Amino acid sequence: MAQFGKGYAKRSTPSYFMAIVGVSIVLFLLGLLGWIVINANKLGQNFKENVEVQVYVRENVSAKDSAALVQYIAGQPYTKSYEYLTKELARQRFISDGNNDWGTVLDKNPLPASVDFKIRSEYANPDSLTKIKADLIQNIAVSEVQYNQVLVSNLNNMIRKISFILLAVAIVISVLVIILIDNTIRLAMFSNRFLIKTMQMVGATRWFIAKPMDVRALINGAVSGLIAIGGIIGVIFFTEKWLPEIRALRDYTLLSAMCVVIVLLGICISFISTHRSVLKYLKMKLDDLY
Repeated sequence: MAQFGKGYAKRSTPSYFMAIVGVSIVLFLLGLLGWIVINANKLGQNFKENVEVQVYVRENVSAKDSAALVQYIAGQPYTKSYEYLTKELARQRFISDGNNDWGTVLDKNPLPASVDFKIRSEYANPDSLTKIKADLIQNIAVSEVQYNQVLVSNLNNMIRKISFILLAVAIVISVLVIILIDNTIRLAMFSNRFLIKTMQMVGATRWFIAKPMDVRALINGAVSGLIAIGGIIGVIFFTEKWLPEIRALRDYTLLSAMCVVIVLLGICISFISTHRSVLKYLKMKLDDLY
């Protein structure tokens, strides 16, 4: 039985090596797609969180009411960041933007004070902004609420279309990945079909035959996943070095989740495909193996 084990190891090593390489390449391609999807999602969030809402304060409003308005906006869940502009700060910003000072023409500053805030990405849609505007306009200190409605609508439509396209591509690629990994494992097991049948013919049970191959499949799947992750990390660092701006899109949580999924996918598919192949060849007659 020891000699039989040695022969098994020698004969199975080349096919397992090619299976690891094949599965690693497929998982690597899937991981690259996942990275692109993560970056696209992060980029969409950044665009949404740059939408600014301007809340103009009424003239002659007391300092107490103005402070209450600022505190109210600051405490809302949709507020990502905010800035209170007094009439003088609004004038300074107006001039710094390249506009002429009206001091020689007007005696009074026509610009109102305002609370400018940027919203969180989940609220950057027409429905949410409409509700936010309706709520703020009821405040006694507010004269007007403005935001770029066309920009918000176009931005959401663009992100929705891109998301549908990436989702469709991800589903297609995922199905192809499962098929390719399954075929790669089955091809690797095909070279061991006579070994499997020989073990059965000398009296080995199904569990005795399948166990070492299943364990090997689990290890190979994990190794394939780790190799794929190493390649993905290399591509990420190379891309960020070549294009430093993309570093701002890095999401460690989603990248970690993607790496875990890649390893689990490699393990699960390798195990299932290997076990199915072993059972298939055990059920076949010897003549059918040729």
